[in-house]
Amino acid sequence: MTRLETTGWAATNLEPIRFDAAQLPTATPANVEAHWTDAMPVLTGQRMMLRELVKTDATSLLSMLATEEVAKFISPPPTTPQGFEKFIQWAIRERQAGNQMTFGMVPEGYEHAVGLVQVRAIAPRFSVAEWGFAVGSPFWGTGLFLASARMTLDFAFKHTGVNRLEARAVVQNGRGNGALRKLGAVQEGVLRGSLLKNGQHLDQIMWSIIARDWLQAKAVWSAVVH
Repeated sequence: MTRLETTGWAATNLEPIRFDAAQLPTATPANVEAHWTDAMPVLTGQRMMLRELVKTDATSLLSMLATEEVAKFISPPPTTPQGFEKFIQWAIRERQAGNQMTFGMVPEGYEHAVGLVQVRAIAPRFSVAEWGFAVGSPFWGTGLFLASARMTLDFAFKHTGVNRLEARAVVQNGRGNGALRKLGAVQEGVLRGSLLKNGQHLDQIMWSIIARDWLQAKAVWSAVVH
């Protein structure tokens, strides 16, 4: 999704995750009355929450995201706690500038983030944005990814003014592409040779979700849940 930055690392594409939970979580923004560039809200779901990353998340993120299975389809993450600390500092500065938001995934019973989700503006006024995820493999199959994705999408469409969210997933990333499809994203085409990974240029599938489509899909999910 985003490039390797001199000030830190940014997640790119969707991680290869399996998920089973189908229930739409209830996101409860704690401080949505304040603009997200001033303070990130805490979004609470079933047995998990999303919040802004903090410095003490660095060691947890290193242990969760720097493993071979997680890093397979994303740009190389930092390799030290200090590297993740720099990334967290960069993410906060970019959020304050209104360029992007990064949520940390925190399961119930955990103090630190075990994954993250980013939304980054690629057009003026945040009208078009890219998004992507990374989460530790111990949490694959728990539903954490799907809950985090739905909460983030809902917040972005309601509070940033974004109309179109784009995501890229490597063609070979069956789990990531399946996740996007399940979330209601539309496959628009293949970006040939768009990701350089381990000396190879990999093809990526371009996916999009439009605000009106998301709101319609959410209405269906809510009716099923309730």
